[in-house]
Amino acid sequence: MSVLRTVREDLRAARGQDPAARSDVENAVVYSGLHAIWAHRIAHRMWAVPALRGPARVVAQFTRFLTGIEIHPGASIGRRFFIDHGMGVVIGETAEIGDDVMIYHGVTLGGRSLAKTKRHPTIGNRVTIGAGAKVLGPVVIGDDSAIGANAVVTRDIPADSIATGIPAVVRHRSGKQHEQLVDPTTYIDPAMYI
Repeated sequence: MSVLRTVREDLRAARGQDPAARSDVENAVVYSGLHAIWAHRIAHRMWAVPALRGPARVVAQFTRFLTGIEIHPGASIGRRFFIDHGMGVVIGETAEIGDDVMIYHGVTLGGRSLAKTKRHPTIGNRVTIGAGAKVLGPVVIGDDSAIGANAVVTRDIPADSIATGIPAVVRHRSGKQHEQLVDPTTYIDPAMYI
């Protein structure tokens, strides 16, 4: 995929996920989450070349200084990823993030081990992670799930679930036959996104 197409998709994700987003030009200039993901996409490509791992870490550190968002260059991040109000976001080296994922400020995708193995979360497609949530260890968050604000997740969360609390508990699980009880344009639990 071309760099320009990726940038356009990221801008479209910001516009689609944030009602305050006014224009692509404004978003490209003022959204620290976009700046962080664009720098990460460069650093991640550098990380794939062993001789460029040091410079990739420098790019990541400089981006952290500018945006307040720390993304290890080894983390794998899918398309149309959006970080809203990014301050304090941390994404570890072995984290894997699917497509169409949105996270809010203060989210940590961290490890629970010092072993040099897979130690960070795997986040499925179309997942939302609320402000301050901590997803720790090599857990899997299933597609179409949401993690509530300030939740602490240390176990796998099935697809189509909402997890809240400390420790996180699956509060709602919808099946494919689940009747739509709520207008999909409204939040099931507004506190989940604070």
